[in-house]
Amino acid sequence: MAVRRGQGYTLRVSATPTVHRQLLIRCQSLDGTPDAPAIPAQRKARREYENRVAALASNTL
Repeated sequence: MAVRRGQGYTLRVSATPTVHRQLLIRCQSLDGTPDAPAIPAQRKARREYENRVAALASNTL
């Protein structure tokens, strides 16, 4: 799965859907915390990745 990051960079992750969901849990801080506000591009990249993982999961059912 390809995930866009920042200014045109792409991170490619080949893993099972379970691993993708674990990555999403770990990068929730990109959505912002009280101590560190979110950067819009990071929040968008995480949201797009989450949508792709959800689509992947629905296609495997």
